[in-house]
Amino acid sequence: LATTAYLLWDHFAHQYRRIPSPPREVTPRGSLAEFEQTTISIFEAAAPSVVYIFTENAMNGFFGAQQTRQGAGSGFLWDAKGHVVTNFHVIQGARRIQVRLDKGAAIEATFVGGSPDHDLAVLRLRDLPAGLRPIPVGNSDNLKVGQSVFAIGNPFGLSRTLTNGIISALDRRLPTAGGREVMGVIQTDAAINPGNSGGPLIDSAGRLIGVNTAIISGSGSSAGIGFAVPVDTVNLIVPQLISRGKVPRPGIGIVALDEEAAAGLGIVGVVIEQVVPGSAADRAGLEGVDYRRRVLGDVITAVEGRAVTNIVEFVRALQGCAVGQTVELEVLRNEAMRKVSVQVMDIS
Repeated sequence: LATTAYLLWDHFAHQYRRIPSPPREVTPRGSLAEFEQTTISIFEAAAPSVVYIFTENAMNGFFGAQQTRQGAGSGFLWDAKGHVVTNFHVIQGARRIQVRLDKGAAIEATFVGGSPDHDLAVLRLRDLPAGLRPIPVGNSDNLKVGQSVFAIGNPFGLSRTLTNGIISALDRRLPTAGGREVMGVIQTDAAINPGNSGGPLIDSAGRLIGVNTAIISGSGSSAGIGFAVPVDTVNLIVPQLISRGKVPRPGIGIVALDEEAAAGLGIVGVVIEQVVPGSAADRAGLEGVDYRRRVLGDVITAVEGRAVTNIVEFVRALQGCAVGQTVELEVLRNEAMRKVSVQVMDIS
């Protein structure tokens, strides 16, 4: 009986395998929604301008052995001469840089210039393939909270990924190197993840409005709070990097005492720890801390009548000044306040 049942099962199973069930009838899709068509058009127009950047950095391993660490990020074509814009932190310390375009193999690139203060850098392709498509450049001074934005980049090594969202806030401040800040930063909820750094943030007209730079996230992945350097800043800094390799850093030639140490002394202001010999501060007669005699030096409390309580505020006040411009400082020394005129210099 068992043998007969097995043979019957095998017979029906064999017949079932021979006659598969027909596929379900496909329901016609119809036209894409207008907003979908717009998104697709934006991506197809902008994607060829977005590049994948690979870096190799030398690092010391165990017992002093040299090792190579690889990194990756995003960027975009700035002009038909092969200049590529990305974040400074993407290529910082790289001994080799390669760029992969929309099609073809990776191309070697050289470092043209960078500004850590703005987290921007410019590369140049060593070979120029035909058909380079620089990204259209917009402006950021008329952006509105709530308008749609799109980010294209290479998060986690996944090339040419599109995410979209809105402008969540404007005029944020983004800390960068040396106590400096990028002003007017765009905040967006478009998903930005590791690898998106240096990629473009574009508007619904397909124009560049920012360079995706940083996120706030406890996990290191997108939490809906991303930041982009505004394109008006990019359009000011990049031409200088292409022509000079750097941008001026307004300063007066001082080294400020650590903020925690100043706070521990109960001092509000910028405590000058050291004055660079021959600098504008030196010529103006400013003095730093005399550790041998245990005497505090000058404390800067205001720039052009605007109070400064720490080095960040001091740097921010100078960022709005041109190199060569004379500014008036309010300086405290030995409990006596005085005004000192200092010429702003380039400390880059």
